[in-house]
Amino acid sequence: MAFSNSEYQAPQVFSDYFSGMKDPRRTNKGRYLYPLEEILFLCISAVLSGMDDWSSISLFGRTKLNWLRQYFPYRHGIPSHDVLGKVFAALDPDEFSRCFSQWINSIAEITGGEVIAIDGKTVCGSRQKTSQKPAIHVVSAYAAGNRLCLGRQAVDEKSNEITAIPSLLKLLSVKGCVITIDAMGCQTAIAEAIMEKEADYVLAVKDNQSELKAQVEKVLSLNTGADVEITLDAGHGRIEKRSCQATGLLTFLDDRGKWAGLQSIAKVTSERTDKQSGRQSTETRYYISSLPAKPSIIAKAVRSHWAIENNLHWSLDVIFKEDASLKKKGNAAKNYNIIAKMALAMIEKETSSKSSKPQKRKRAALDDDYRSFLLAG
Repeated sequence: MAFSNSEYQAPQVFSDYFSGMKDPRRTNKGRYLYPLEEILFLCISAVLSGMDDWSSISLFGRTKLNWLRQYFPYRHGIPSHDVLGKVFAALDPDEFSRCFSQWINSIAEITGGEVIAIDGKTVCGSRQKTSQKPAIHVVSAYAAGNRLCLGRQAVDEKSNEITAIPSLLKLLSVKGCVITIDAMGCQTAIAEAIMEKEADYVLAVKDNQSELKAQVEKVLSLNTGADVEITLDAGHGRIEKRSCQATGLLTFLDDRGKWAGLQSIAKVTSERTDKQSGRQSTETRYYISSLPAKPSIIAKAVRSHWAIENNLHWSLDVIFKEDASLKKKGNAAKNYNIIAKMALAMIEKETSSKSSKPQKRKRAALDDDYRSFLLAG
């Protein structure tokens, strides 16, 4: 498929959602040589085209300067890698994240029942060995059906996920959606925050909620007649049988009044058989939910939750090399995480070709018109 550059107004994205961002360099002495809007456009264009560090982004800009000037003046040319690093180290990641969420909500087509998986990922390359500062941890909300990251919240410790999730929820438009969260997010305050957003939840229950887990196990063992959904999956060299048992009879669940909107509890059992060795394994997981006790719906939500690991986190690690990145100064790692997620969203939205994500990045590097098409979103 051929793409005409004249059809697409790529900078409109930045004018509508990012042009109002505060420039961290601005002082009373006047303007800088490289406007922030131009730097942002350069970086997203370069990362979209396979560049993963400040040096290669600067090189991309010098190589593609004529193309860039179709959209912005770049009167003083392209900033060096040092300038780029300093700008993104100083840029406010919270403001950048809010702008990102507003932009992504404008292109996402979220419908009722969409599963929104919330999970955290540690950016290993951001760890500073010479100081006590740990690697940053980013909590993301991922629309499994749309294959888009809807928002993210960066924290300095994995344990801070509990406080980050309500803040992240405030950024999202998730009315009618199903929010899935692993055991870290199984908190009464988080369940209440989800219900306030007029969404539903499926929360994993593990040993960090040992008393609740024991109660869920007890109630499910008493409800031997609960509905069960069974599915089979043969792929990746194994056969997996999943059974989901759910019940809405919660009379004997002692803590049911603590959980806003609670309607059901569920048990998901996965039985895996390795095709080659014949080795078998079984795993059982428990959930609480505001959904009705329909095992087919709960099982679908549980399966969809893994999209955030398989599609978002894997892509950031393998395709965008986020964990191998050495962006350690200031806010650089947090802000690069946003740029990578913008680029990934643009690639996911392009469905006219069947090319892989790495192939799309390579084509964007070589084909100016295709790059413009992707940026137009």
